[in-house]
Amino acid sequence: MPDIEIIHDRYMEHTRRKRLYGGMLLAVFVALMAGGFMTADARNAGGFWDGLGAIFDFPAGVISEAVEKAHTLPATMLEYLPALVETVNIAAVATLIGAGGGIVLSMLATRGLARWPRAIPLFRRIMDVMRAVPEIVIALVLIFVLGGGPVPAMIAIAFHTIGALGKLFSEVNENASLKPVEGLESVGARWAQRMVLGVMPQVAPNYLSYALLRFEINIRASAILGFVGAGGIGYELKNAIAWGIGRYDQAAAIFILLFLTIVVVDQLSSHLRDLLTHGRKKEMLA
Repeated sequence: MPDIEIIHDRYMEHTRRKRLYGGMLLAVFVALMAGGFMTADARNAGGFWDGLGAIFDFPAGVISEAVEKAHTLPATMLEYLPALVETVNIAAVATLIGAGGGIVLSMLATRGLARWPRAIPLFRRIMDVMRAVPEIVIALVLIFVLGGGPVPAMIAIAFHTIGALGKLFSEVNENASLKPVEGLESVGARWAQRMVLGVMPQVAPNYLSYALLRFEINIRASAILGFVGAGGIGYELKNAIAWGIGRYDQAAAIFILLFLTIVVVDQLSSHLRDLLTHGRKKEMLA
């Protein structure tokens, strides 16, 4: 009985110590956040508090002009349709390149499948670096080197997509059965043949599901990169906002186009992912 009391007292002491350390860390975090905000606001000459009251002025201006010029919105949306197609094309090409690179890196970074097992940590760190660098940073560097346009945006998004999909694909690969791979290896198949014939049929539905999800993300990323001169509908939106009052109806038309595109792509990809997932389950049950 005394042993139980000692264990209970030690447990309670350990719990109190954890709570104390957690509270101290939370207090330090809050202090750092508050100090960082005050420093940033001071360097911005107090712009945050001065502009806080006008935070809804821009949305109100966009909505009022959109309502006022509602009869011209369809024609304005058609005017910006080519820029929207360019944005979707950037996202589609970047997703295809990213998926291809992600497949290769994921195979090289998965135990039991890797061509060079000792290099698995190297390939995993490569994917970490590719995921860690934001698309906008890569795009800014490429725009400085290559100039503005859709190519820098496509390269920047594809670079980040390779790292993101490579990580997801490698997790899918770990659940794949190695028996087909071992069977192909026993008859002399090369590494690429073992991956294509032994692994890809097992993981292709999950690969496609993740690629479709990434395609949605890349459309939004492509539109955002347009603000830094990477082309597409984001560039047109930047110009419409920069002109200010009198062009807000064009900004509203672009917002509507982006919203409709993302909704349509989301619904289509969700439907395809549902077919892949449930279709796969039905095949396994049959």
